[in-house]
Amino acid sequence: MGIEHERISFKTSNKNAHIEAFHSTLEEECLSRNEFQTYAEVYQAVTEYIGFYNEIRIHSGINYLSPREFHRAYNQNSMNGLVIKA
Repeated sequence: MGIEHERISFKTSNKNAHIEAFHSTLEEECLSRNEFQTYAEVYQAVTEYIGFYNEIRIHSGINYLSPREFHRAYNQNSMNGLVIKA
């Protein structure tokens, strides 16, 4: 598939801003709001949060829609006027 894994230099999180932003959001909206007793609890909470993040949570980068709403609009060709931020 031509995929190559590349590591960024230490202390250069600006080169990986998207994943750094996700980790910050994960910490703020999921991990810091719960107290976990076991690894299994953390795993379950993070799995549920990723599902929420990828389907339901509103994202400013896709015109304040959830990914599910954005996908529906895209499939229905009703994206006129939607501004997508990179």
